[in-house]
Amino acid sequence: MRLSVILTQVITSDVKKLRLEFLNVRKTTSDIFQPISMEDAVIQSDPFGSTPNWHIAHVTWFFQKILEKYRQDIDANSINTDYLNSYYQRYSKILPKSDRGKFPRPKVSDTLKYRALIEEMFLKFLDNIEENNSMTRSLAYDIELANQHEMQHQELLVYDLQHYFQRFEDPLDNYEPKIVKSTNLDEIHDIEQGMVRVPGGLYELGFSGNDFCYDNEIPEHKTYLNPYEIDKYPVTNKDFLEFVESGGYQDYKFWLSDGWDLVKEKQWDAPLYWQKIDGDWYRKDFRGLNKISPNEPVTNVSYYEADAYSKWVGKRLPTEAEWEKAASWNEDLKKKTMYPWGDGLPSDLNSNLLESWKWAPSPIGTYPQGKSHYGCHQMLGDVWEWTASEYVLYPGFRSKFSEYTDKWAINQKVLRGGSYATPRSQIRNSYRNYFKPHERILFSGFRCVGDLL
Repeated sequence: MRLSVILTQVITSDVKKLRLEFLNVRKTTSDIFQPISMEDAVIQSDPFGSTPNWHIAHVTWFFQKILEKYRQDIDANSINTDYLNSYYQRYSKILPKSDRGKFPRPKVSDTLKYRALIEEMFLKFLDNIEENNSMTRSLAYDIELANQHEMQHQELLVYDLQHYFQRFEDPLDNYEPKIVKSTNLDEIHDIEQGMVRVPGGLYELGFSGNDFCYDNEIPEHKTYLNPYEIDKYPVTNKDFLEFVESGGYQDYKFWLSDGWDLVKEKQWDAPLYWQKIDGDWYRKDFRGLNKISPNEPVTNVSYYEADAYSKWVGKRLPTEAEWEKAASWNEDLKKKTMYPWGDGLPSDLNSNLLESWKWAPSPIGTYPQGKSHYGCHQMLGDVWEWTASEYVLYPGFRSKFSEYTDKWAINQKVLRGGSYATPRSQIRNSYRNYFKPHERILFSGFRCVGDLL
């Protein structure tokens, strides 16, 4: 995930809101990081990811750059920040992602001191802005950008922790966050899955509100859709297990060419984190090692795996326009909504996001209050959903922040809907995430569509 942002309205009183968001975001990051030992905080388990220590130092460095932009004196000479640039070419030194685990600097203790220093300076900076009534549109944009950037890294940090700790006998022997542990992994039974019909016609794709959005969500523009039907629920472990057991990973007919090459090269035979023990399939996650829960959405599958399953079952993946219409269009009101259930904010009653602290998908049928107008459940939270759409920029796109959404618009697929590690303040129906089709460290699942013509 990379971001840019547009603010359509900024007033002086927004300083209090931005300050509160800053404090909340920083607290959540600390809640995720605090249980990690120093030894674990400097390990990089995969070239895709980063060390926890790097995440914490990098988001702090981002706030430092904002302070420097507004000519604030920074007394951070005690820490070497050379390793903290991720991919911004305008800053000269970049540490390749694959090398971040080779440089356990700054030390964890130095990172925490650095974080406390910049946090104190940033709060004083906000106090000065409020006292002098000096909030501007561009300044508010930069502060919101920094807050959103740290939220991004909260989710990425959870991905990395899952990948790292799953290698041990019991992940929670080594990392004990404040997650809500589920005692019953199969709580919902006898769910009638099925599909719902969505009429065709012109649909305006993209963000249509007045608040924060990334610049790749705009401008809103018309697209034509044929009528279609879409799964009520994400594809479950039980559904996907049938594909696995039927030999889906051994039959080239269901796979794109690049995907089939990858299956053979990596010897994939199931989703990431699945393992077969004495004839039964298990999944290792933050809850430990358990038999897969049949009614939970399948997760940690690549685009190739989602596409192959869709072909095997005689369906296909939705385009992002089909996904967005099913999530946001209210046929009765003739308008789009911010969330599938309407315009009310995400909560534990309608979605499973980071602040639910479940850190695992919920069984399908858990959130009836979160269904969309057409009857689709769990479209926000639980698992990101792969779409068939290439990540391209919308017609009329104008970058609000270089080296974010524009530079990545090649060889990636769009995902929608968020996961159980996505912060509530980030997600909405129009949010566009994007990853390469082979990647599956993210908490990714999918649902299928069928044509009605």
